[in-house]
Parts: sequence; structure tokens; C-alpha cells
Amino acid sequence: MKLAVIDLGTNTCNLLIAQIQERDFQVLQQSKLGVKLGKGGINKRHLTPEAFNRAKEALLSHQQTIKPFQVDQVIAIATSAVRDAANQLEFETFLLQETGIQLQTISGEKEAQLIFKGVQLAMQAIPDEALILDIGGGSNEFIEIRNGQMNWKSSFPLGMARIIDQFSLSDPITKEELAIIEKHFEEGLAPLWSQLQNLPVPVLVGCSGAFDTLADLLDGTAPGSKARQLQDIPLADFDRISAQIIHSTKQEREGMTGMEPLRVEMIVPAFILMRLVVSRLKIQQLKQTDFALREGVLFQAIYD
Repeated sequence: MKLAVIDLGTNTCNLLIAQIQERDFQVLQQSKLGVKLGKGGINKRHLTPEAFNRAKEALLSHQQTIKPFQVDQVIAIATSAVRDAANQLEFETFLLQETGIQLQTISGEKEAQLIFKGVQLAMQAIPDEALILDIGGGSNEFIEIRNGQMNWKSSFPLGMARIIDQFSLSDPITKEELAIIEKHFEEGLAPLWSQLQNLPVPVLVGCSGAFDTLADLLDGTAPGSKARQLQDIPLADFDRISAQIIHSTKQEREGMTGMEPLRVEMIVPAFILMRLVVSRLKIQQLKQTDFALREGVLFQAIYD
């Protein structure tokens, strides 16, 4: 069968088209469009009329991409910005009327579960002890792995679109602002620190988003030009790139090879979060994978 998966996130609308045959799959097409659903209303729990239209245009564009593949099924998932919006139902109804696509708006717990399945699809063997992190525009999902299995998962409404909307950051960020953002993450992630107290997680697996940009910056490749099922990121390189990004100006980031235009603003708080997690949990190995929610839906179609 041929399956199309649309992931309507807070910042981007991602598409995956795959051919499934027995317990194997082949990716036929991947693409990404900016939607910025959180712009102007994410911390007010409101999707603006402009967000409605950006989502509609992205879905219509993806439909045109899907059409030649003659897929058997289209699954469209919506996440943080939509699930938290007071006008969620109005948004879903509008998109159904305008595009014919029925959105499945999922909980943070379900999102974390799908991300775990996506990582399962990427890795031949899940590490015995690890932490999976997906950094999004609306939320961040953490999944703790014990004995190669999901032991704990949680979704935190600390996404980068929320940070940019809530805090006014200088260009470049000041020491005071950096401390405020770090404290915000430190306090907001209290359940994570509590869960992992005295429990080592030597491996951090970073999914999609800012981690893709990290890999692109490291490799010096244009965004989206290199598919990575799994890639090791040396910690020394992570430290170097983190410092460079966090203290850079917007203009400097725009000129970096590997920097995706959609992430120029949000990449600074994303790297602050990544650096905090790596430092706080004494991470020893860092891995990046392109596989996340979309591939988790693909995993379900293959194995469940």
C-alpha cells in the first residue's frame, strides 16, 4: 500500500509518502512547508485567521504533491498549537471544508508515543538506557528508555514558538536573557529532572527540528538535502555549534550553511534547551535522526 502522512505542527507542515510492502517500506517523497500556526496567538490559546489560511495553503499544496502517487490512505495529524487552541474545532472544520482533509488532533502523550515508534523505525536497536527528545514549536516531547523499551514519556508545552512569543530577545541574546530562558526551561522541566533523578541516560536521541539543523550545520549541507536515518553528533562539535548559535546575530545565522530560514529565530532557544539537557543529565552520546512523528505513523501502519 501507499501511505501519505501529514504532520501539521506548530511551525511546519511536514509530508511523508511511503510505499509499504509486508514489513518493509520505501520513502517516495518528503517535503516541508512553513505554517507558523503559533504566530500571534499561541500563548493565548488562539489560532489566528492568518494561521487558518497558512494551514489551508500548506494542505492544498501537499495534496498536489500527493496526487500523482495515487496513495491508498492519507493520515493528517495535528499537534500542540491545534490541541491547545480554544478554536480547535473551528480550525478543524474549516480545513475539512476547504481541503477535504480530516485532521486527527492528538494529545501530547500520543505524540510522544508516535515519536518513540518513529525512532524505533530509525534504529535497528534502541539503546538500553536513553532519552529521546523532539523539540517542536509548541511542545517538547521526552521519552525515557529503559532496557530498550519506553519507560516514561511526557510532553511539555515549552515549544520554541511559545518562547519567542513570550520573551522579547535581543539580537544577539544578552547574558540576562539567556539566564531567564534557562531558568524557564529548568523550572518547566521539573518533572523530567525528578523522573531521571539518580537514573543515568547516557544517550540522547534528538528527533527532527533543531536537531536536523544541528546535523546540517555540522555537515555543511543545505537544509533537507541529506536524509539521515541516524547520525552520531560528537559532543565537542555540539558544544562548539551551540556556543556559536546561541551568541550569534540573526544576520549571522541567516548566512550559515545548513541554517533553515524557518528556524533562524527559534534556533537560539532550541539550542539553549538542548545544551541544558545535555549538561544537566550528563549526556555521553548524542545521536540525531530525521525520523519522528510521521515515521511513527508509518511504523503503526507496518507493525500494529
